[in-house]
Amino acid sequence: MCLSATAQAQEVITIKQAVDRMLQNNLNIKQSALNVATAETYVQQSKAELYPSLNGGLNNDFNFGRSLNPATNQLITRNFFSGTANLATSVDLFNGFAKINQIKQNRITLEANYSALDKTKNDLVLQVVTTYFQVVFNEDLLRASREQLQVAQQTLTRESALFDAGNKTTADIAQAKAQVATAELNVTNAQNQLTISYLTLSQLMEMGSDASYKVVAPTIEDITSAQQRYPERDINEAALATFPDLKLARLNREAAAKGVDVARGFLFPTISLGGGLGTRYSYDLAAQPGQIGGGDERLFDQINNNFYQSVGMSIRIPIFNGLASRSNLKRAKISYEGFQIQEQLTKNNLNKVVAQAVADLRAASSRYQSTLNTFNAQAEAFRVNEERFNVGLVNSLDFNTSQTNRNRAEIDFIQAKYDLLFRSKVIDFYLGKEITF
Repeated sequence: MCLSATAQAQEVITIKQAVDRMLQNNLNIKQSALNVATAETYVQQSKAELYPSLNGGLNNDFNFGRSLNPATNQLITRNFFSGTANLATSVDLFNGFAKINQIKQNRITLEANYSALDKTKNDLVLQVVTTYFQVVFNEDLLRASREQLQVAQQTLTRESALFDAGNKTTADIAQAKAQVATAELNVTNAQNQLTISYLTLSQLMEMGSDASYKVVAPTIEDITSAQQRYPERDINEAALATFPDLKLARLNREAAAKGVDVARGFLFPTISLGGGLGTRYSYDLAAQPGQIGGGDERLFDQINNNFYQSVGMSIRIPIFNGLASRSNLKRAKISYEGFQIQEQLTKNNLNKVVAQAVADLRAASSRYQSTLNTFNAQAEAFRVNEERFNVGLVNSLDFNTSQTNRNRAEIDFIQAKYDLLFRSKVIDFYLGKEITF
């Protein structure tokens, strides 16, 4: 039962599963999704502003002293109740197309928010991939450090036995102990780095710090396929067509252009059509039935008799309003120019990043082959020195130097191996491919 519980607790997560879990749980993505929902409400609101407005009102007053009776238009000196009820509607027939352009701008802004959501996802995907490779690198580094510690401990055991037999000096023992201490420190550092990288990956996936899982390491086939060449032109074309950063910059520029049209619309006259209906009434509690404003039977008569309707058209011409409209137009034009520059900067930066990614992949491929050759050579040299050391043909200093060179070459090879695969996945990222192995 204990073995079963441990196996269930130790979940295995592939790089694709890590990305999917991040996309599902990450709070930054959820925040960007809320921005999309807010932009949708702005689109709906701007559409609704094209419809006629409709407002109703009801007003009741208690009058005392000499007051004007609104129902009879007479000045009277009595205490009475009076009231009005109305219903009014209006619609803009023309306002420089400001509302139409506002709808268009809000639609573009909505699409830009979708692109911003995609950009947030893209940025986080790259973070997950980077952290995932850091985890598998640290896993391999810890494995290599433990193997190096095991070799150092075996060497110390052998040196101690030879020292007891009188064939080694205290200097040889001290050297062997120093190698063990160094190997133990390397194991500790590798374990700490692995713990931190797992914690970072868990945070990106919004998992608890106590989550227990393992990652899947790439295979030799994955590393071999990572050495393939990619034409830089194809990567540029794919990135320019699909990358959300550039699409977001383009949409922001288009939204700013519509913002200029919206601001320009407020320089034109606004023509509105309106209408309304209403009534007035008053009621004097002290008046006798049949008197003006008195008796229950008179109240409904007043409502009917004072019922009115109105239809009208108005033109509002902006002549001078503190240069607010013209200043808004100038700011909108400046904003548009800024987004034009930002779009070009984004395009230039994307071209630079893609070119750098291609160059990094080529360099990583060359470094991988070089470190592989170096590691194989150092591992063979250490094997020979170990055999000669065991029969007394190599002193402790030369043996330890050979072991150190072998260990350093292995660490360099591990780093080059995962750097090559990571650079390959970065190219896949710019090509819009699914990142997996």
